Amino acid sequence: MKKNRKPHWQLFFLILLWALVTPAADAAAPVPIYRTTAPPLIDGKLDDALWQNATRFENFVTFKPDYGKPTSEKTMVMVAYDRKYIYFAFDCLDSEPAKIKAAMAKRDGIDMDDWIGVVLDTFGDQQGGYLFEVNPLGVQLDGKINADGNGDASFDTIWESKGYINGKGYSAEIAVPFKSLRYPFKKKITMGLLVSRYIGRKSEQTSFPELDPEGGAIMTQAQKIELSDVKFERPVEFIPALTYDQDSSHSEGTMGSTGKHTDFSLTGKLGLTSNLTLDATYNPDFSQVEADAGQVDVNLRYSIYYSEKRPFFLEGMENFNFATAMEANTIGAIVYTRTITDPLLGIKLTGKIGSQNILSGIFSLDAYPGDLAAEAGDLDLAGRNASFSILRYKRQMHKDSYVGGFFTNRSFADAGNSVAGIDGRWRLNNTSLFEYSFFKSFSREADADSGSQGHSLGLRYNFGNRHWNIDVGLFDLSNDFRIDTGYVTRTGITMAPVFVMYTFFPKSNFFQNIDTFWWSYHTRDKESELFETYNHLVLRVGMPRQSQFRFDAILGNEVFAGQRFSVSGWRVRGYTQLYKQLYFEGGFRHSNRINYDPEDPYQGTGYTADLFLLFQPFDKLSTSLGVSYYDFYRSRDKEKIYDYTIWRNRTTFQLNRYLFVRAIIEYNQYWKKINADFLASFTYIPGTVIYLGYGSIHEKMKWSHEDHEYFPSDDYLQTRKSFFFKASYLWRL
Repeated sequence: MKKNRKPHWQLFFLILLWALVTPAADAAAPVPIYRTTAPPLIDGKLDDALWQNATRFENFVTFKPDYGKPTSEKTMVMVAYDRKYIYFAFDCLDSEPAKIKAAMAKRDGIDMDDWIGVVLDTFGDQQGGYLFEVNPLGVQLDGKINADGNGDASFDTIWESKGYINGKGYSAEIAVPFKSLRYPFKKKITMGLLVSRYIGRKSEQTSFPELDPEGGAIMTQAQKIELSDVKFERPVEFIPALTYDQDSSHSEGTMGSTGKHTDFSLTGKLGLTSNLTLDATYNPDFSQVEADAGQVDVNLRYSIYYSEKRPFFLEGMENFNFATAMEANTIGAIVYTRTITDPLLGIKLTGKIGSQNILSGIFSLDAYPGDLAAEAGDLDLAGRNASFSILRYKRQMHKDSYVGGFFTNRSFADAGNSVAGIDGRWRLNNTSLFEYSFFKSFSREADADSGSQGHSLGLRYNFGNRHWNIDVGLFDLSNDFRIDTGYVTRTGITMAPVFVMYTFFPKSNFFQNIDTFWWSYHTRDKESELFETYNHLVLRVGMPRQSQFRFDAILGNEVFAGQRFSVSGWRVRGYTQLYKQLYFEGGFRHSNRINYDPEDPYQGTGYTADLFLLFQPFDKLSTSLGVSYYDFYRSRDKEKIYDYTIWRNRTTFQLNRYLFVRAIIEYNQYWKKINADFLASFTYIPGTVIYLGYGSIHEKMKWSHEDHEYFPSDDYLQTRKSFFFKASYLWRL
């Protein structure tokens, strides 16, 4: 019998001790920001007297496609503040203003446009910051970014913006209330500032200050600014919401109502301090207004991952990211809040304690397991709730280094799962870092005499400069490792991933950068004692007009059900903004595949193709067409097992920044089903919204009155329809 190796607790203790005694980064000399007593009119025009005296930054250089080069267009940003707001004005010159890309889009929908934006590291701790961007029409995008500059646009808050296209380019103004931010309440506050501009037709992103690839994490290179005598207004918010829905379905040959539902919910926010916030919600409405796009849902080895879209969970979610997260890691998330399916209530704490300690916690009761038990006739479990308890702690260290810990628990009746562990990031120098994570799980099933334990160990080293990017990892997951609050695709493995990329910068106006990289991981499957390898070679070329082309060659195999199968293949893919009004993206792939049936696994092969077109004839209207195709052939006899095609059209008319109407039609060839959804949406500010929606499903079937059964048909029958109305209002005291 093989003995299990014990984890090297001494190593983790030394890392933890080093992190706790390492001092935080010393702040560079900050630039004082101009203080005003006359706030500007936020209209996108830079004619307020304030901007003549405001603090100015204009030494922009390129960030992409290459670093530190002169910009093709001049940009200037002006900054000022008073006791309640911080103000930004942008003067974005453009030698061809007719080619400026801007659309009247919904909030957070400007990533295909030209834009200008700022990142505010309000704590000056170099760990991350608030992101505020606008397109030339003033449409907003907000979010959070981490120390490496990776963004998440799910965060929403209240701020003002306007944009104005003129004969020399465009200008924009932003006003962000300090009440919408978390920051240290001090007489003098030092923040980090990054400003970035994107010109889509040139695929050019510029920044102030210069972001050097050999200068460390992006947020460690931010410009330090200083503000004083900022008024602290304790955030107190309430969002009452009313939801009404009516569903109907086809049963016994007729369309009939399956119920009407009216519900009231209340969500609140309280600023305990200037940097620590408590959120609570009772009877929350977690219905999704934006439906998940269809995906291939057959022959899967693990469940599909869907992004979180429910507002209560989104704020502060960046704090639940963990070290050693890389593409090959089979732990996708320690905290995957979509496992909380139907909460009755939720409480969340996010923010900082002191200058270096980040604390985040979630407690929720989920009614879904009890409702499911009731449907199954299990009277013992019917009506009972699953409880979720999640706690995250991080202590920030020198530059972007930190040490942290997790505790998660999900309990339902006599069953439960708990996970505890540590993670951290250690900045070795400006071009390299080391990350680690170790988690231990404790699980028990209902009515079981004993539980099970499992572990996960992760190590990662990263090196990056202007030309090279090297990522190396080591992961070990035991067979019994579980995270019921997270997302894990595979356990019982030891894996060593390697990523090596070299970037060329040719002297060409057309080919802006050329990436060549090798992505590989080598895995030992513990149950079968078999080894697998995966090698991915890529040539990727970046060009103007937001364009990219790539060719992939794959040589690899995968272990499933105690056997080794080939997954080798090749792929081509590209995308481009062909014209100001037309965007194209598409790809084609041929590869060997596996039939993921433990009782009948076999080697297969198949093709994948996808195409996406986005047409914007004018700035208020957009329509897109997407098609995805996937097939599977059994290798031994070349028989086609299935093919799967999804067509999706989405058309949106954006009347103004607040109001849009949208229609989505999706056809799933595999399930022979058509989904049609209509939505009218008014969003004045985040939290003050009105939604009116209708959805229906049509399937290829018919009802036989003689046989009292449904049979396949060439005609479509409406099998389900629903109507919903939702309104909420944000009271900010």
